[in-house]
Amino acid sequence: MTAWKRILLALLVAAAPFGTAAAAAAAPAASTQVVTADIENFWIAHDAIRREADPARKQRLIQSLYIDRGTPGLHALMQARGYTAEQYVAAIDAWPRYWASVRPLTHRAFAATTGLEADLASLKRLYPALRPASITYAIGVLRTGGTTLDDNVLIGAELALGDDSVDVSELPEPLQTRLRTFYASQPFHNNGQNNIHEFIHTQQIEAGDTLAQYALREGVAELVAELIAGKKPDLPLYVYGPAHEAELKRQFQADRRGNNYRDWLYNSSANRFGVSDLGYYVGYRIASAYYAAQPDKAKAVATLIELRYDDVAMVEALIDRSGYFR
Repeated sequence: MTAWKRILLALLVAAAPFGTAAAAAAAPAASTQVVTADIENFWIAHDAIRREADPARKQRLIQSLYIDRGTPGLHALMQARGYTAEQYVAAIDAWPRYWASVRPLTHRAFAATTGLEADLASLKRLYPALRPASITYAIGVLRTGGTTLDDNVLIGAELALGDDSVDVSELPEPLQTRLRTFYASQPFHNNGQNNIHEFIHTQQIEAGDTLAQYALREGVAELVAELIAGKKPDLPLYVYGPAHEAELKRQFQADRRGNNYRDWLYNSSANRFGVSDLGYYVGYRIASAYYAAQPDKAKAVATLIELRYDDVAMVEALIDRSGYFR
C-alpha cells in the first residue's frame, strides 16, 4: 500500500460526522472575534502543491504556506482533530475535483457571520454569564464541521460552508456516502446555528464517559441554538426522530449508561437506525422537556449550560427531572 493510500485509510477510519489579512478578522460583537485568514493561506498552499511533483517539497509547502502561517485557531483545530501536514498533502493530491468544487464555497466564511453579532447579543440576554470566545474558520481534512478547544470555536470551512454542489466522487467509501448525505442537507444554511451550538460548547464542562452525558451536552447546545435561531437545523435527524420517537427512547434507555456511542453520536448513517447522530436528537428532546417544565426560563438555561457533564449522577438526575422518559 502506498504512503498516500495509508494516509487516506487513516482518514477514513478517523472520519467523523463544516481578501487580505486585514480583512480576514473581524469582531462582530464584544464577546467574540471571527478569524478567516487561514482560508486564503490554504488555497495559496493548495495551488503551490498542485504545481509541485516532489513529495518532500509538497510537505514543505503545506508546512510553510499554511501551517506555519496559521492562526492560533488553525493550530487548535489541528490539535483537536489530529490533522498533520502529511494528511493535508495526501488529500490535496488524491481529491482534486473535491477541492475544486468546495473552493468557492469556503469563501462564504467572509460573509457567513453577518448575523453573528445579533445572535450573540440575543444569547447574552438569554444567558448573561456568557464568556468570550473566538471563532476561527479554517480548512481541515474532512473530519469536522465544527468543534471547540477551550475558548476557541473551530469551524471546518470545507464542511460547514458546503452544499450539494460539492463533488465527493473521488472520496473513499463510506466517507463518500456520508458526505454526500451531509452536503445534501445544505450545511451552509445551518451555519448560524452551528456557530451558536459550538459557542455553547465553550461554556460547558466536557462530558464524562456515558452516552447520556455526551448526548445531553450536545442536546443542550442544540436547544440553545434553536432558541436563538427560532428554528431547528435542516438535518435528517430532525425528520427521523419525531417519526421514530418511541423506538429511540426505548433504545436510548437501554444504552444511556454505557460508553458505546456507535449508533448515536459522531457516526455515519451505517448504524442500526440508518441516520447519523440521533443522540443529538434525544439529547435535544431531554433538554427541551426540562426547559419546558421550568417556570424560570433564564434559570433553566443556566442550569442546562452549567451542568456538571463530567458527573454521571448529576446528568442522570437532570434527565430524570426532565420527565422525558416517563
